[in-house]
This record gives sequence, structure tokens and C-alpha cells, in this order.
Amino acid sequence: MLIAGIDIGNCTTEVALAIVERTSEPRFLASAITGTTGIKGTVDNVPGVMECLSMAMAGTGKGISDLELILLNDATPVIGDVAMETISETIITESTMIGHNPATPGGIGLGVGKTLLLGRLDEAYAGEQVIVVVPGHIDFSQASDQINSAFQRGVAIQAAIVQKDEAVLIANRIQRTIPIVDEVSLVDRVPLGMLAAVEVADPGRSISTLSNPYGIATVFGLTPEETKNIAPIARALIGNRSAVVIKTPSGDVRERRIPAGSLMLIGERATLEIDLQAGAQAILQAIERTGRLRDAKGEPGTNVGGMLERVRSMMSNLTDQPMEAIRIQDLLPVDTLVQQAVVGGLAGELSSENAVALAAMVASSRLSMGRIADRLAKETGAQVQVGGVEAHMALHGALTTPGADLPLAILDLGAGSTDAALAGKDGQINVIHLAGAGDMVNLIIDAELALDDRNLAEEIKRFPVGRVDNLFLLRGEDGTVRFFEEPLDPKLFARTVVIKEEGLAALPGNLSIEKVRTVRRKAKDRVFVTNTFRALNAVAPAGNLRLLSNVVLVGGCALDFEIPGMISDALAEYGVVVGTANVRSSEGPRNAVATGLVLSYADSTPLGSSPSVLPRPLAGEGQR
Repeated sequence: MLIAGIDIGNCTTEVALAIVERTSEPRFLASAITGTTGIKGTVDNVPGVMECLSMAMAGTGKGISDLELILLNDATPVIGDVAMETISETIITESTMIGHNPATPGGIGLGVGKTLLLGRLDEAYAGEQVIVVVPGHIDFSQASDQINSAFQRGVAIQAAIVQKDEAVLIANRIQRTIPIVDEVSLVDRVPLGMLAAVEVADPGRSISTLSNPYGIATVFGLTPEETKNIAPIARALIGNRSAVVIKTPSGDVRERRIPAGSLMLIGERATLEIDLQAGAQAILQAIERTGRLRDAKGEPGTNVGGMLERVRSMMSNLTDQPMEAIRIQDLLPVDTLVQQAVVGGLAGELSSENAVALAAMVASSRLSMGRIADRLAKETGAQVQVGGVEAHMALHGALTTPGADLPLAILDLGAGSTDAALAGKDGQINVIHLAGAGDMVNLIIDAELALDDRNLAEEIKRFPVGRVDNLFLLRGEDGTVRFFEEPLDPKLFARTVVIKEEGLAALPGNLSIEKVRTVRRKAKDRVFVTNTFRALNAVAPAGNLRLLSNVVLVGGCALDFEIPGMISDALAEYGVVVGTANVRSSEGPRNAVATGLVLSYADSTPLGSSPSVLPRPLAGEGQR
């Protein structure tokens, strides 16, 4: 009998193709992997499954019409979204405050004075403290000549704000050293005749006065209430080499707070309500106290309420189920930072705001999986069966790793979920299925680095970064240096890049190696290491990690260049040995579930008992 085990994941679909005879063990013919089409667990998955089947059939001399049986995993969709813990949206009227950090400011120091258009410098009197505003139609030579002329007349020019990228050119041609900030694209909106401060730090250093709310208060003589209101601006300028802050007496800073909202957690043992502002750890502890999560609801009119309603609405549309029938069966909260645009800023200024990222797992629907099975049966002519908890099937597949034996624990690290299973020598299996994995890491990287590009976030997750110091030299994040015989693309010069297998990709803005690496590793730790402890505490005997001996990693994220090492380091203090699977001695950590579906059907492994699906993990030894 020709059968296919198919694992539909959040990002990839995998196939294991095998001949199964009653008198012998399965003979695997081929395997394949392709991108999942649509949301996991919906009929939109079918085109991806058909493509993957075609890829597996190629070279076997068989066609899809030869298939007699298709085995599907019980696909549970996992959706990640961001619910803000605190959104302070600073709305600026009359350009009250701006902050800016161009790549190449000019000069050095802190300058305070009233803004004055360059063309009106002749109106300034001797000793008057002014900050010159240079529009884009004036080039650097004209600007420097007029500034020098004003210096000679005794005008106390304190700083300059320039529209073009010409700060260094102007600084090199004027008689005195003043701070100059350029690349202010909306320079025409800079209010004139208003008190302003411009600060430029030494190369390699960051500003100190304008990144401190009390420093801004000192410069402008602000009240305590005004100082509180400009705090988002100060936070946005932390780490910058240069900045501009302008205050208009007639202007006004208004702060609108959008409430994060509260979560209602409905579990087997209790129903609890918790405010998102309590943070991820408090939410995790609340989830533990509820027992197995049956549903979660967000406060109407808040960020978390809107997020969970989007999840329900999306799944309702995809599965044709009423929204009230959609249940949240697990949540993973993660504390993070989100770069919020400062509304009214003149050069795309951002402010870091606390946030809670949430991965929500929607309870799987047999109705939805039945629709996938019906569609596949029509398109292939084969019998289609749905069954097999993913972690249970992954255990079957992991046991084909050379050297693996019972008792064995596995961690299945996918894109949407983290699954764990423990099989004892008697074949009894405990499993747990948790929200949050690779997609969640992408979401956090994307939010914290303000990329607005999930594909780029995926690349940052998967590959190390480096810095192109010159066109023949690349400095890696680990300090290693690589030299090139041919010059690199000039567009990569002085840029932080992702070091991919096929080449280098420049990152936007002025992101440093250290910043990218720190965000990437923290995101992986908060998602994968946190879920490792949640999952293993649930399946370990009496919740004691010290009673585990070996843990095998399967799934796409087990191929990551950092995650296995991070998990191994985290579990080392408990004496747990961690390794990456090599399914069927050839697939690495991939194809474990698809292979397990085939083996489970053939019953050719020592795992004959039905799985015991555990409730959500309880607090215990080793819980993070």
C-alpha cells in the first residue's frame, strides 16, 4: 500500500511517502517540503499539500493517482499578534517637539537659541543667539558663506538645522564649531522664531542632554507636568548621536493613552482576569493557575480585546464557524518593545513603548480538518484520515534517530507552536501543545527593530549579522573578519548586513550589530526557552525536570544556529542532555511528524499506547 504522511505546519508542509505491507516495516520512498498555503488547519492548505505530494512523487516512478491512503496531522492553527501594554501616542500640534538622528551630523556640542531662516540672518543683531534653518534650495557653499558672514557681524549662531545631507560639508567650511543636524526632510514645518535646542555628540558617543527629560526641562524651563509629557521624546532620543528639540509657546503636547486592557482566562480550575500591564510573567502565572485553558477573552474597546477578536474573526471566516464557536486553547505572552511613530515628527521619529506580544492558539476543529480531508480525497482519489496529536507523531518520527531509545522526551519547535512529548519505557506518552514558536520570534524582531517587514525579520532570526567596514572587509557579530578579493556592492558600505547563504542583505536605517544581535537572542530566549520550560514541566514526571534524561529537538527551528545551544544551556543545570534529531538517519530534525504518521499507522514502533494529552503546565521545579 502506498501511503503518505502529511504534516501541515504554520509555515511549511512536509510529506513522507512510504510503502506499507503487513508483513514488513514501512519502506520509505521519498520526502518533500514546501511552504504552507493559507492558515494552518484550513482548506487553503490543500494547494500546498498537492504541490508537496507532487514533489515527493517525482523520481519514484509513481503518481498521485497511485496513492491509497493519506494521513494528516491534527493541524491546530496558531496566530500571533501584538497587544500593547502601554501605548503613549504623543500627538504634536504646531510641531511642538521633534527629535532627529541623521547618519552624519556635523560639528559637536549643544546649541540653544531661537530658530531663524538662513535668508533672514541679516535681521539678527550682534550677540543674538539663533539656530539657523537651511532649506533645501540652498547648497552648502551658500549656507557656509552666509553663516560666516553672520559670525563676523557678531551674531551668536548656536546651531543649524539643514534639509539636505550636507551637515559635514557646512561644518568644514564655517569659522566656529557648532552642532549641525541635517536630513530634516520637512524643514519647512520647523517653526520659526521659537526656542530650540540642537545637540551633536562625539563620534561613537550618544547625546546626554536631549535624551534626558530633565535635561530638556532645564533647557526650556518646563514645569513638572510639561516634563512628564515630553518623556516619550526623550526616550526616542536615547542612544542617538544627534537630536533637535523645538518648543513653541503656543503649541501643546497632548498624550492619548490607548488602554491595553485586561484578559479573562477561562480554565478548568478557575476563571481569572488580569490586566495586560501586569506583564508577561504575571499573565503566565495566571494561565498556570487556571489549569487547562478553555478560552480567553479580551476587554472590549482595548488593544487586547481587538487582537483576540481579530483572531476569532479570521478563524471564523476561514472555517465558516460562528465567532462564538472559536476557542483560544493557549496563550504565550512575551514582554517586548514596539517602536511607535511620533505623530507630527519632522523626520520619522520613533519612540519605544512597552508592549506585550501574544501568540494565541485556536482550538482545532474536526469539522475544519474534515473539510481538508474531503478536498484531498476528491483531488487525489485516495482515502484520507485525520488523526495523531502532533507531539505524539513527532515522537514516533524522533525514535528513528540513530541512538534514540525509550524513555525519550522530544521538543517539536515549529513556526506557530511548541510541542513536547515524553514516552516512558512502557510506551505511555504524555504530550503538551503550546502557542508560540518561530513566527512569534519574527513578530518580536519586527516590532523591536521597527522593520515593518516580517520576511526580513525571518532572515534576521535565521542568520548572523555583520558590518561592512570597507568594500573588501566584513566584520561578523562574533568578531571574526572576512576579506574579499572582489569589492562588495557600494550600497553595503558602512551598513549592518544579514549574512545569508546566498549573499549579504543590508538592514535599513542605522541598526548596529549589537542591537540586532541582542534583540534576536532575547526574542528567542523569551519564546523558545520560556516554552521549553513550560512544556517540559508539563510532561516531566511530577513536573521535575531532573527526572528527564534526554531531550531530542525536532522541527524547523531545531535547525536554527542558536536555538539548540540556548535550550541546551538552559537545561544543563538539570542534568538534561539535549540533541537534535536525525529522522530516518537522513532528514535531520525535519519530517518527524510526517514520518511518525506513517509509523503510527503501521504500528512498527514500541509506542502503542494512546497519548495522554496534558492540561496547561503547572508551576513546578524549573519553571521560568
